[in-house]
Amino acid sequence: MSSIFNKLNTILNPKKEEKKGNGLILFKNVKEAISAERILKNYSVKVVAPPQEVREGCDLAVEYDLVEEMGIKRELEKNNLNAVKFISLDDASMEPLNLVKVKEIDGFTLVRSGNMKITIDKVGKIVNVSGGGCPDVPYLNLKLKGENILKIPEEDTPKNLGYTLCAYTLNKAFEKAKTIALEGTK
Repeated sequence: MSSIFNKLNTILNPKKEEKKGNGLILFKNVKEAISAERILKNYSVKVVAPPQEVREGCDLAVEYDLVEEMGIKRELEKNNLNAVKFISLDDASMEPLNLVKVKEIDGFTLVRSGNMKITIDKVGKIVNVSGGGCPDVPYLNLKLKGENILKIPEEDTPKNLGYTLCAYTLNKAFEKAKTIALEGTK
C-alpha cells in the first residue's frame, strides 16, 4: 500500500530539478555589463567575452552560477538593469572566452585583457601599456608606465583613472599583473 502512496506523492509533488553549471547574461552594451558586475559583486560572477554565436551586440557578458539565477534576476531588476538574454552554458561548445591571458617573454610578463596589454618586469615595474583605441589610453599609459604595480594606490588604478572599455579591460590586466607580481615577491 505504501508504494501507491509513494507514487502518488511523486506525481503530486515532483522534485524541481536543481540547475547546475554556468550561464551567461547578455547585455545591449558594455556599460550595462560593467554595471552588472558591480551590482552582482555578492554573487559568483565574472565578466567574460561571450562566444561569437550568442553575442547580442556587446563584447562582454557576465558568467554566473545557474544556482544563483533567481537572486541575480531580482538584483538586476531592483537596480533597473535589463539583460537582453540569460543563456545556459550546458553545451560544451559554448564556452565563454577568458578575457585575461598571460605570456612570459624574455623575463617580462605580458598580461592581455581584450585589446589592452600591460607588461611588467620581474620586480613589478610597468614597462609598457598598449592597445585599444579609446581616448583615455595615452593618459593611462603616461600615468602607469615606469611605476611599480605593487605601489600604485587604488585611486590611480586604470578603473579609477579611465572611463572607457579600454580602461575597464586594462584594469582586468592590471589586477592579474599585480597578482603575478605579488606572487613573485613571496
